[in-house]
Amino acid sequence: MSDVTLPPDAPPRGFAARQYAVCLYGIVWREALRFVHQRERFVSALVRPLVWLFIFAAGFRQVLGISIIPPYETYVLYEVYITPGLMAMIQLFNGMQSSLSMVYDREMGNMRTLLISPLPRWFVLASKLVAGAAVSVLQVYAYLAIAWFWEIEPPTLRGYLTVLPALILVGLMLGALGMLLSSLIRQLENFAGVMNFVIFPMFFASSALYPLWRVQESSPYLYWICQANPFTHAVELIRFSFYEKFDPLSFSVVLGCTVVFLGGAILAYDPSRGMLTRKAQ
Repeated sequence: MSDVTLPPDAPPRGFAARQYAVCLYGIVWREALRFVHQRERFVSALVRPLVWLFIFAAGFRQVLGISIIPPYETYVLYEVYITPGLMAMIQLFNGMQSSLSMVYDREMGNMRTLLISPLPRWFVLASKLVAGAAVSVLQVYAYLAIAWFWEIEPPTLRGYLTVLPALILVGLMLGALGMLLSSLIRQLENFAGVMNFVIFPMFFASSALYPLWRVQESSPYLYWICQANPFTHAVELIRFSFYEKFDPLSFSVVLGCTVVFLGGAILAYDPSRGMLTRKAQ
């Protein structure tokens, strides 16, 4: 059979912007419908931070006094200090929940159907990542709405807007981490073990529940571990943005980790050189 040659004025092969938009809309809409129909997922996402806020914070208020540290300009109550950490906690669990759904979709065959789309694989995975980040941002604002009744709020209403870019970036980073982990999990039953080895060390070895200067006083080695933890910088990025300030170090670390985690996930889901092919072999 002779080769088919295109005329010189033929349009280049590829996809139009509208086709990319339709793919993004479909994936985001599917994730939104799943979130709406799984109401227990929404409730469980709020129960964990609210328990920390109203029970543990009340017990630790007299024990852990918070001195004047950036971005705070006055002494703050313990529940005010841990609020940014609990916001990041919601996004961390949502990122792991998204990875669980990807493992489930892979076992059911839905993920395979999604990945054989003619659209580029990186765009399909990025669209799923955007959908998960959007859901996590909605959960965080629902938590802030409840915390407002306990007078936990930013100094001005602008804080609710300035924190939005930080929430989006942190949601993308933690969602990309969950996506990368989903490529390493062979079976759905192994997900609980991965949660124990990822979620809890990241959360407790960070500045979410206590300032790092207190950690440094007790253990300098643990302090450096907390400094190397990407979740620490995610918490600080949210904390500074909530108070209408910018932390360039935290922003750089979160942005860099997002690129690395997403790049690793794209390579891992590549059938020619990813983790899935090696597991099949």
